[in-house]
Amino acid sequence: DKNSGKLGCCGWLLVFISIIFVIVTFPLTIFMCVKIVKEYERAVIFRLGRITDRKAKGPGLFLILPCTDNFVKVDLRTVSFDIPPQEILTKDSVTVSVDGVVYFRVYCPISAVANVTNAHSSTRLLAQTTLRNVLGTKNLAELLSDREGISLSMQEALDEATHPWGIKVERVEIKDVKLPHQLQRAMAAEAEASREARAKIIAAEGEMNASRALKEASLVMADSPSALQLRYLQTLNTIAAEKNSTIIFPLPIDIIQHFMHWKA
Repeated sequence: DKNSGKLGCCGWLLVFISIIFVIVTFPLTIFMCVKIVKEYERAVIFRLGRITDRKAKGPGLFLILPCTDNFVKVDLRTVSFDIPPQEILTKDSVTVSVDGVVYFRVYCPISAVANVTNAHSSTRLLAQTTLRNVLGTKNLAELLSDREGISLSMQEALDEATHPWGIKVERVEIKDVKLPHQLQRAMAAEAEASREARAKIIAAEGEMNASRALKEASLVMADSPSALQLRYLQTLNTIAAEKNSTIIFPLPIDIIQHFMHWKA
């Protein structure tokens, strides 16, 4: 607005009267004119209800005129708040309870004072609705595995919406995702069944590989009969190393077959 900050004739008359009042009552009015803001604060000055300067005052000392000027302090430090748990219906029709935390700060004190009634409260309410809107477009698998992407989407949406208020959203984090107990039990049963299926597949593959190895070993021993005797001796050596009292003597199958034929 081109007329923003212009006081008009009556306004300047009141300002002149205020200056005369300060001069006449000096030095008593010095305590009313001198104000201090801290390093992390800025002061937005209103003169007769209008913002006189497009830049906030501070930090340190600044002067105001009594009766015509008033000011609002704005804290520039980063503020954090918790998003209350929200009951959200995901894209695949699963009800979950999600909460989070938001970090933001005021980067433009004048916009934070002039463009919104309460910047902090408005940001809190907007964060709750943004959480619902963003998570409503995700399914349960994405919600559990892509928290970083969801946090980034929320931060961009909040930052864009709060920009006219002089608010900079620095970070958004999803704290906890609570699933219904029935769904937790169902997911646990599904995961256990998947693990058992993988274990059976691995065991079957191991049996298949072992049978192939035994087949190859039998072919080698069939070509070299002395290899079977060496295997017998190796087995005896293994048994003896375990300090067993049982002694096993390998007996060739051919001898047993000879005795069976003689008995018949």
